[in-house]
Amino acid sequence: MTSVEYLGSYRLTQSDDYFKLGRDSVLLARFATLRKGWSVCDLGCGVGSLLLLLSQREEELDRVGIELNPGAAALARQNLADNGLAGEILPGDLRDRTLLAGDRFHLVVSNPPYFRAGSGKSGGQARMDDTCSVTDLCQAAGRLARTGGRFALVYRPERLAELFAALAAARLEPKRMQLLAYDRRKPPYAVLVEAVKDGGPGLEVLPVHYQMEP
Repeated sequence: MTSVEYLGSYRLTQSDDYFKLGRDSVLLARFATLRKGWSVCDLGCGVGSLLLLLSQREEELDRVGIELNPGAAALARQNLADNGLAGEILPGDLRDRTLLAGDRFHLVVSNPPYFRAGSGKSGGQARMDDTCSVTDLCQAAGRLARTGGRFALVYRPERLAELFAALAAARLEPKRMQLLAYDRRKPPYAVLVEAVKDGGPGLEVLPVHYQMEP
């Protein structure tokens, strides 16, 4: 079954068969550094939600999405077309180095599967990283980003050490970080991180973003 959600002036068609838009993607789209005319790639783009959210901030973008599920990729392509937005949605595995030339993008983004496979955590199969490890994800982002380009993603706080190690191995230096929490009485449930390819050391830690104030 399909449903429609409106993101400002954009119309997002979703399906019960694929992962739906959540608060994480909305916050990631607001968090990522973005400039007019930038080339942007969404790794694991699903039905194209992040590309539409980023286009709300800046419509003049060179948009590319990579999605493993061909049905979700087709719906992402439809969502761009329905909103009059140019872009390319590539059905395939982000680990496939033949999909796209490297050193191309100003910004790479991803709301990836971030629970370790077999961990028993919630979120369903779409949130398990057995088909896309953090190492795979960071290697793809590091290859696709140009020097000085950025990689912004949402991840789990308890896996930050693992994430930072994978970023370093891909020549991506963490530069900005923000923890996300439901309210001040609960520990953070997610973290936003933005890294720069071949960037110098220095990490800015932003205030915790609370979805609800006590």
